[in-house]
Amino acid sequence: MPEPKLIDVSTPRDPRAVVLVLHGGASRPDSTMVSPTQLSVLRMKPVASRVARAGRGRLAVLRLLNSHRGWDPRTTPVDDVRWALAQVADRFGDLPVGLVGHSLGGRAALLAGAAPAVRSVVALNPWVMPADDAALGGTRVLVAHGDHDRIASIDRAHLVAEKLSRRTEVEFVVVPGGKHAMLRHGWRFEQLAADFTVASLLDG
Repeated sequence: MPEPKLIDVSTPRDPRAVVLVLHGGASRPDSTMVSPTQLSVLRMKPVASRVARAGRGRLAVLRLLNSHRGWDPRTTPVDDVRWALAQVADRFGDLPVGLVGHSLGGRAALLAGAAPAVRSVVALNPWVMPADDAALGGTRVLVAHGDHDRIASIDRAHLVAEKLSRRTEVEFVVVPGGKHAMLRHGWRFEQLAADFTVASLLDG
């Protein structure tokens, strides 16, 4: 089985926190392989770059390539995030971590956000299920969802966000006109992710 991989976006000499950027991408019948050039992976490059710039040399930012496409109940992207968190701990020590994910990556971020090192979660157009839940404790959470998303249900995202808000601080932002791929109004999704991550990890 292929292994996940971390790609450095920004690794300053003395970071104060680490951000993991998580891609989405549905499964395909012809291939379960994750390619660095698939659209769901490329979609997160500008998000990662914006977060790195906003950190002004204080954030180590890495993109995670999952071990496989989609959401296989036997081995989900949450397992890949946990693997990445272990790698981050080995490399950077006990620095606080932020997760920024899109679509299924947003779902993985929400479900993996209970890990002790995680202080901040940003879920962009998360593809979630009504039963999704996690004991996030004091982790700050932002869900940003386009109201023209026809792939990931904004109603389900609202439901999960409301459930999570019973135990932690959750902010829900609707991006008017935003669609699932974040091509329109992409700058808005990027800005929301960057500003919230910096405020949660560095300014809070």
